[in-house]
Amino acid sequence: MEKKATSNETQPLTSKKGTSDCNEGEDCKENGLLIRNPKSALRLMEDGNKVHPGQGDKEEAAQISNGYSGVQSSVPCNGMGEVEDVQCTAPAATTTTTTTTSTTCGAEGQQQLMELEDRETWGKKIDFLLSVIGYAVDLGNVWRFPYICYQNGGGAFLIPYTIMAIFGGIPLFYMELALGQYHRNGCISIWRKICPIFKGIGFAICVIDLYVASYYNTIMAWVFYYLVSSFTTELPWTSCNNAWNTDNCTTYFSKDNVSWALHSISPAEEFYTRQVLQVHRSNGLDDLGGISWQLTLCLLLIFVIVYFSIWKGVKTSGKVVWVTATFPYIILFILLVRGATLPGAWRGVLYYLKPEWQKLLATEVWVDAAAQIFFSLGPGFGVLLAYASYNKFHNNCYQDALVTSTVNCLTSFVSGFVIFTVLGYMAEMRNEDVSEVAKDMGPSLLFITYAEAIANMPASTFFAIIFFLMLLTLGLDSTFAGLEGVITGVLDEFPHIWSKRREFFVLGLIIVCFLGSLATLTFGGAYVVKLFEEYATGPAVLTVVFLEAVAVAWFYGITQFCNDVKEMLGFTPGWYWRLCWVAISPIFLLFVTCSFLSSPPELRLFDYNYPYWTTVVGYCIGTSSIICIPIYMAYRLIITPGTFKERILKSITPETATEIPFGDIRMNAV
Repeated sequence: MEKKATSNETQPLTSKKGTSDCNEGEDCKENGLLIRNPKSALRLMEDGNKVHPGQGDKEEAAQISNGYSGVQSSVPCNGMGEVEDVQCTAPAATTTTTTTTSTTCGAEGQQQLMELEDRETWGKKIDFLLSVIGYAVDLGNVWRFPYICYQNGGGAFLIPYTIMAIFGGIPLFYMELALGQYHRNGCISIWRKICPIFKGIGFAICVIDLYVASYYNTIMAWVFYYLVSSFTTELPWTSCNNAWNTDNCTTYFSKDNVSWALHSISPAEEFYTRQVLQVHRSNGLDDLGGISWQLTLCLLLIFVIVYFSIWKGVKTSGKVVWVTATFPYIILFILLVRGATLPGAWRGVLYYLKPEWQKLLATEVWVDAAAQIFFSLGPGFGVLLAYASYNKFHNNCYQDALVTSTVNCLTSFVSGFVIFTVLGYMAEMRNEDVSEVAKDMGPSLLFITYAEAIANMPASTFFAIIFFLMLLTLGLDSTFAGLEGVITGVLDEFPHIWSKRREFFVLGLIIVCFLGSLATLTFGGAYVVKLFEEYATGPAVLTVVFLEAVAVAWFYGITQFCNDVKEMLGFTPGWYWRLCWVAISPIFLLFVTCSFLSSPPELRLFDYNYPYWTTVVGYCIGTSSIICIPIYMAYRLIITPGTFKERILKSITPETATEIPFGDIRMNAV
């Protein structure tokens, strides 16, 4: 689609030039390569939507910060694979500026046309914010942060947590939002416009997202099973009179005087381990046992919900998050009020926040703080790039980054009160110290400890239903986001194949994720989930984001990136952001990665100690994703013509410029 000239324009927008037409002060094209001239500028004046230069712009034409002219994406081709030049003459100016885009014809040209002409955007700004908040706030905010907080010094832990958020997590969060919004591409094709040799990062992200989908949704199936089981007058994990209970089952909430012995097991724990997971029917990772048909059915229903929420794109998922992103906060408030009124709640809060200042001297506390804020905000999964790519060009992503990251951190903090008021109540009922009750971590904290407390509250059925509904909506948001990261990445990379077939691609992706989850649906599936959670994502994502930060700050250039941000927002990021992107954030990531690799976690779940060979398997799983990065680097250097030095230079030079639609040009961007 060509832009029609208005009555004020004296020449047509397009005119043919030769293959080499270089005049002083202009961009030119020689031998198919674009020669950038920083002095070239573009002035447009239209009757319907005039853009007038400000006082400071009268002496210098407004210049597009990425060095390429902001012409339309539909630059005509001459049929020989060459791009015709574009002339724009404004009556207010006395000179005519000839500019040339770096767009090429053929498949790549068609891809850029699709990106600009067919790219959908969020229906409303709030759709984007709720989607990002829903992605960042997940099950980990409810179970991981409270546990890590009290384990690492209580209130004192908030100091390293805040420092790591300010200098590590938030800058990376902001960087990904800005990259996605400016370049308007998913995690794979965006590297053509940044540093092509790092394109393997995009493929690694997609593999990691598939690994996450293979185990994270199984946890959602557990939640769904609990939710369905809650629709009874008496919750099934309240008593010891069920078929799955053993002789060690002890309920201390009964009216009889029952003492809690060393081998006592609560009915909630036996329901979780023997009825939901059925781990007693597995001998470990070397004997997983059969597949649980109940969990398989629950997972199938989860994926059906996910498919019909994301199959049409952000237009539909942006509406679904109005429920899935806001509902958890209503429930959190209800549970917080209820927990605060329970006997012994103050004991839990005191244990949660009582500072142990001496722990700040321990390195592992700072490592845990860095890891928690990083995995909570979630850069490196391609989600922020994908979501931001559907924003309008001049959306204030800086403000979005601050708002969403602050909401995420505050949600984690408040969730701690929701959990620990109940733990204090449990300690009061058991007549034990809070530290004895708070031994459970991860999913067990929710499915055993919290579920048991709910079962012995008045109106237990109501609180159980809303609690597991909250967990379900928290998880669904993150599932939507993770799969959208893969979908956007692949559709942007192969638009000629999938751009008009999104529904079929999403269906195929859902089927692949379901089949990949079968191992986690076995009787020993919980052991597989634990293995994937520790090894498949942790070091791999840290490595991916480290390389991403280095590629943007050092190869693409921090000055160029800041110019891009200024073009979108109208202001340049300050020295604090520059320093974080160039040095502090990469060091932050390197610090966490090295700490993890130097002391891999010793895995244990229930009474099962993971054998040594599982550590090797775990590292192989993690390496299988990041191996995409060096493989693509080698492939890129092999297929690029020229000497080795020329290949390197071509591979780190952006292939295509990011073009901006006419309606989104900031004429006062320098």
